[in-house]
Amino acid sequence: MKKLVLFLILMLSGVIYCTAQQLPSVQLKDINGKTVDTATLNNDGKPFIISFFATWCKPCLRELEAIKEVYEDWQEETGVKLIAISIDDAQNSLKVGPDVRAKGWEYEVLLDPNSDFKRALGVNLIPAAFVVDGKGKIAASRTGYTNGAEEHLIEEVRKLISK
Repeated sequence: MKKLVLFLILMLSGVIYCTAQQLPSVQLKDINGKTVDTATLNNDGKPFIISFFATWCKPCLRELEAIKEVYEDWQEETGVKLIAISIDDAQNSLKVGPDVRAKGWEYEVLLDPNSDFKRALGVNLIPAAFVVDGKGKIAASRTGYTNGAEEHLIEEVRKLISK
């Protein structure tokens, strides 16, 4: 019964723990037009975060802005990198690069205009974030955003680097 209650609490809070799934191979482009295979995403053996967003998604933008405020500290402490995946359609994806530069985001940004990577990871709601270990395996994920929820991401990263 306790496990069922815990599972329901985690589901309602948007936190989902994955079982070491390897990143799927999908061809995306970065905001400069360079093709990137998602199976090769890495952070030189250190954990990284993948965050799905859209320019029209207010909670997504709030989350990425909140992370921007602490990103330098996170990088200093853990070496973590954030890779933001835009799911804006082809027409709207043209404004992703200028928006990212205007916001001063230091994240690697990839474009998923057909939602191929989104579908491959089973993402139904955005924002959606995945914590990936240094070997490219998904360690944890969650959907949705409320103020302060970004702390869940760095806590998961800390767990990975303390192993």
